Amino acid sequence: MRTRVTSALTLIVFLAAIVICNSTLPLALNFAIGLISVLAVNEIITALGLAKNLILLIPSLLFSAVFPFLSTPFWHDAAYFLYTVIIFSALILYHTEITFREVGVIYSMSLLIPSALGTIISLREIGGSHGMFYVIIGIFSAWTADVGAFFAGTFFGKHKLCPNISPHKTIEGAIGGLLLNVAAMLVFGYLFHAIYYAYSVNVSYLPLVLIGVFGTGISILGDLSFSLIKRSCHIKDFSEIIPGHGGILDRFDSVIFEAPFVYILVQLLPIVLS
Repeated sequence: MRTRVTSALTLIVFLAAIVICNSTLPLALNFAIGLISVLAVNEIITALGLAKNLILLIPSLLFSAVFPFLSTPFWHDAAYFLYTVIIFSALILYHTEITFREVGVIYSMSLLIPSALGTIISLREIGGSHGMFYVIIGIFSAWTADVGAFFAGTFFGKHKLCPNISPHKTIEGAIGGLLLNVAAMLVFGYLFHAIYYAYSVNVSYLPLVLIGVFGTGISILGDLSFSLIKRSCHIKDFSEIIPGHGGILDRFDSVIFEAPFVYILVQLLPIVLS
């Protein structure tokens, strides 16, 4: 438990440093998302036993590293197109060594992970001068749900949620994650409204409640989805890069689903009104 807490605090400090340095070093967030994407894609390719297949690995890691720095739809589309051409050219040229199944899995994961995590950068952009507040909500709404589910499940869990996929997840844990997430989102909103800006901006609490409620379900969906991948690969964790937590994907699986949800929601229902 001590190792788990220490690693979690380290991640929080890392995120806090990016938030604090955003005005002077805005590319820090892009670098962080790029690094996380590369590590995550590498973990899933390794879990599939395809890490030695460099013709697929190298283009996938390069795409993951570059994508967070592409700031316009044109360059996003260009990167998708170029990566697609390279991967399927590799399939044609090396069809005796690699299969469509391998290409399909790596291709889909290499598109999903950087694109989903890239919405964290998009949250900063649409938030304007309050963009890093949106980034915090997009990340911590997933992590808070995880924390609430972990502790509620540990102390009160009796009824299994999806025992065939993740034996330790419980219905009580899911409820605990939801309650903590809603409370945390409201607290974040109040601190931003009353403490950080001293009531000089208006905050809508409705989207925060919706993020707390529906975001918890989205977070659980992400967690279970990658748990199913781990189960099919017969591994407990994607790696041991984060002591007490496992790999990058073990910590960011829920964020991969949560961040796009928050990105869509806040465009329909902005949190900061003025």
